[in-house]
Amino acid sequence: GAAMYSAAAPPPRRDFISVTLSPEEAVGAGGYNNSKAWRRRSCWRKWKQLSRLQRSVILFLFAFLAVCAVISYTSIGDPWKSLTNKALDDPRAEAEAPGLKLANPAVLPAPQKADANLGDYPKLSPQKPPKPPPVRRGPSNLQIRSLRRPKPRQNPSRAVEVPVQANKEEKTEKSVISWRGAVIEPDQSTEPPSNKVKEPEKPSSVESEDQKEPVPLNDRQMAVIEAFRHAWKGYKEFAWGHDELKPLSKSYSEWFGLGLTLIDALDTMWILGLKEEFEEARKWVENDLVFDKNVDVNLFESTIRILGGLLSTYHLSGDSLFLEKAKDIGNRLMPAFKTPSKIPYSDVNIGRGTAHPPRWTSDSTVAEVTSIQLEFRELSRLTGDEKFQKAVDEVMKQVHTLSGKNDGLVPMFINTNSGQFTHLGVYTLGARADSYYEYLLKQWIQGGKKENELLEDYMRAIEGVKKHLLQRSQPKQLIFVGELAHGHFSAKMDHLVCFLPGTLALGAHNGLTADHMKLAEALIETCYQMYAQVETGLSPEIVHFNLHTQKGHKDVEIKPADRHNLLRPETVESLFYMYRFTGDKKYQDWGWEILQNFNKYTRVPTGGYTSINNVQNPRNPEPRDKMESFFLGETLKYMFLLFSDDVDLINLDKYVFNTEAHPLPIWVPA
Repeated sequence: GAAMYSAAAPPPRRDFISVTLSPEEAVGAGGYNNSKAWRRRSCWRKWKQLSRLQRSVILFLFAFLAVCAVISYTSIGDPWKSLTNKALDDPRAEAEAPGLKLANPAVLPAPQKADANLGDYPKLSPQKPPKPPPVRRGPSNLQIRSLRRPKPRQNPSRAVEVPVQANKEEKTEKSVISWRGAVIEPDQSTEPPSNKVKEPEKPSSVESEDQKEPVPLNDRQMAVIEAFRHAWKGYKEFAWGHDELKPLSKSYSEWFGLGLTLIDALDTMWILGLKEEFEEARKWVENDLVFDKNVDVNLFESTIRILGGLLSTYHLSGDSLFLEKAKDIGNRLMPAFKTPSKIPYSDVNIGRGTAHPPRWTSDSTVAEVTSIQLEFRELSRLTGDEKFQKAVDEVMKQVHTLSGKNDGLVPMFINTNSGQFTHLGVYTLGARADSYYEYLLKQWIQGGKKENELLEDYMRAIEGVKKHLLQRSQPKQLIFVGELAHGHFSAKMDHLVCFLPGTLALGAHNGLTADHMKLAEALIETCYQMYAQVETGLSPEIVHFNLHTQKGHKDVEIKPADRHNLLRPETVESLFYMYRFTGDKKYQDWGWEILQNFNKYTRVPTGGYTSINNVQNPRNPEPRDKMESFFLGETLKYMFLLFSDDVDLINLDKYVFNTEAHPLPIWVPA
């Protein structure tokens, strides 16, 4: 409708305006470069050189044309007006058509019950769900990026682009059977028109678009807000400004002394719409967050929690305070990369500017050195300083070429002197390797799907998982991801591995092969069973699966050393992705069960939630007196998003989450 309306505007009037525009105005508008401004001045001089008669004739002709245009406009204008008014008066008529399925926001067929038998899954299309109209709908009382001006409607062009893109993706999926030579076109349909200021500090991908009525919060989301407020109450009263709350002893513990929980929770508060709590935390960041401290920090943990948290909060709020703090910590972490191999050390002293490996080894963990890229790359993009991205891209280039992989699976350690893998022969998707695989896919998505080496490594690794690490348990035939040690398969699975179904689903959503989605559905069922088969309904840190049927035994076995629960987010994270891409309500129901069990067994009455030592003892789960920062940064955030039916609340075609659940913008072409 808008396109028709603008087309009907009389061209003659436009010509008249452009001829009479003064050179100062043209330059002042900022829309012209010097050569165009010079041409304007030149036209003005020529105009002045014409005789008065010539000028009068030209002006008369223009006036005559304008009158003709007005007459013709009034005669044919009514039908145009009725058409455009219809569209403008009721934008929802157009906007709501794709949005009718928001409660079930995907074109993927609703899966049948998750039977562990892979062959029983419905044929799943990996194409993207139809994009809703370009509307930014934040939480009920807080618009995301509310500081930015709303942009004009672009529904007509969007309506054309979506089906075209869907067809494109369908074709791509057919051509990408394995990782080899897979080239998937970057998705253009999410790209808003370029509206850049000086430097790309405010990325177009997260610009506020049309303001629209926010989607009202439902009861389950309100329960998440209540849980967050209860946790925050404990943190505020007993641990304000410190790293972690100890809710039972009503005290705190320090790791880096940088207010980890507060920084991790900033964007969660923004997404949940907790304005007062956010403002109070912002004041602490402004006045009390100081990085000039003689303290050793872990490069990986401080990157994903602090740098990631500051960057995402900057993007959501538009508040440059967070970008300035992000630059500060980013610069202070750079000494970690000064190693013989350019593979970074694990620890940095952010006050002294020195870095070193752990005391007991010169190795770094593979997951740690390959899971800092999203954050450093984004910092380069925002600051215009290439050094951050160069440092982390160099790590990925080296790991790409290393020997010691097993069908794309990587060992757990890498030496900072030689740059080679060490402790070869042990392969896991759990601790020390997990987020390497996650960040291969997410960097590829972040960069606009252009960096094919990342995609190749990811596709190859998933094939390696299928070939070496997948097994079925007894009696329920659950598909799980085990570990391989020197050719020997172990039926051990860390809760950390439950990130994988969400990552696989994200890949399928971005055009990768549909059997990734089938595997995601099988694995999320397994991760749910890691909760459902346990006495408290909470998963232990590690489970072992039974490979043979034994009378009176479930699929899941738990060893005494592994039966703690740290309030981890991975299963809820994957439930969020699965619900977002399939619309199957069972994923919301599973998440709701988990939240209720957290409330039942880990909630501390005086404020806060605690890790527990024994998920098998409902009478005494043995609280550990510690609330990890990721409970607020990740677990409750993913819960809130899982229970939302608003696909625009952190739209997954515009944002990619880092491994600490901090959303960063997907880059769109300049």
